[in-house]
Amino acid sequence: MTDHSHSADIIAVVPAAGVGSRMQAAFPKQYLTIGAMTLLEHSVARLLANAAVRQVIVAVSADDDWFDTLPLAQDPRVVRVTGGATRAESVLAGLQHVNQGAWVLVHDAARPCLHAEDLARLLAIRDHSDVGAILAAPVRDTMKRAEPGNNAVAHTVEREDLWHALTPQFFPHTLLTACLSRALSEGATITDEASALEYCGYHPQLVSGRSDNIKVTRPEDLALAAFYLTQIELQESA
Repeated sequence: MTDHSHSADIIAVVPAAGVGSRMQAAFPKQYLTIGAMTLLEHSVARLLANAAVRQVIVAVSADDDWFDTLPLAQDPRVVRVTGGATRAESVLAGLQHVNQGAWVLVHDAARPCLHAEDLARLLAIRDHSDVGAILAAPVRDTMKRAEPGNNAVAHTVEREDLWHALTPQFFPHTLLTACLSRALSEGATITDEASALEYCGYHPQLVSGRSDNIKVTRPEDLALAAFYLTQIELQESA
């Protein structure tokens, strides 16, 4: 097993080039606000609150007119890069600015409710893994598989051993870059960073995380995220 000391850099990459069409907003969902800060600012702040995270690389679209207006853009620990047409391409664009020896956290721009304890547990994986891990939450609800092309139940899916994939996801830079590059070049369907590693035959670990680490995807998610974030801040200030 390779020795991964705590002297190795940890760099975060936040893909933020999407338009968030399901939010029905006039601008990308990462720029919706909770309190005085955008979702993107909250998400980045949760990462930088851990002293081990040296830098956050934010991949935005080439025609993004919002990022540079944020106080976040003036933070010397935050770097803006131009993302791609897909999440995987945006992550790869960010990885080009990361040194070879680093470990990389990839976190959703619209996932502002990350708990410090969950992040610390995820980062600890580098002490005993060469592959990495993701935050995930065990599935609690009954899961149904629909009939193809029809909104009718085909059968119930056994939920044992099923997990909801969350972010951050945490991998060695070299491994993640190689797997994303190969998966994209071979036309694989990449839904998150772990799926690129899976495509290449690796098995990232699952680190149990809190289910309130939600991704703001639909309009009703914003109020829920605001509530969860308030609770997190109250807990941390107590």
